[in-house]
Amino acid sequence: MPDWTLPMEGGCRCGKVRIRITMPPMVTMLCHCTGCQHMSASAFSTTIIVPTDGFEVTQGDTVIGGIHGDQGRHNHCDWCKSWMFTRIVPEQGFVNVRATMLDDPSWFVPFAEVYTSEALPWAIAGAPHSYEKFPPMEDYQKLIGAFAAQ
Repeated sequence: MPDWTLPMEGGCRCGKVRIRITMPPMVTMLCHCTGCQHMSASAFSTTIIVPTDGFEVTQGDTVIGGIHGDQGRHNHCDWCKSWMFTRIVPEQGFVNVRATMLDDPSWFVPFAEVYTSEALPWAIAGAPHSYEKFPPMEDYQKLIGAFAAQ
C-alpha cells in the first residue's frame, strides 16, 4: 500500500484554491484518453478516486472547464486554470482528484490505467490493472476491493 496519511491537503498552481481529502482513496488511476492528454498537456492524467464525503474545497472557488455537460464537470482554478478535480454527473458518490494537486503526491502509484487504446506508446506505466477503455461497471467494485486489500 502506498504511504499516505489523512488528511491530504492540496491546491492549484497559484494557491487560490485549496482542497482536502479526509477519507481513504478508493483507487488510483492514470487515464490515457486523448481528452485527458489535451486537458493535462501531458501523456495522461492522474486520478485519485475519493468518496464525495471525503473531499472538500477549503479555499477559493472553481470554475467548470473541459467537460461541461451531462457526463462530468472538470473543475479548474479560475485564476491559474489548473485542472483540479472532476465530478461525475449524475453524482456517483466519488470525486476524481488530480494527484498532482496534492501538496505531497509522492505516494501516488497508479493501480489501474484506462484508455490504453489511446495511449502514447511510451507512456504505459505498467499498472496492475489495464483497460482499453473505461472498466466495465461491474469491474469497479473488484478494483476498489483489490486496491483496499493491497
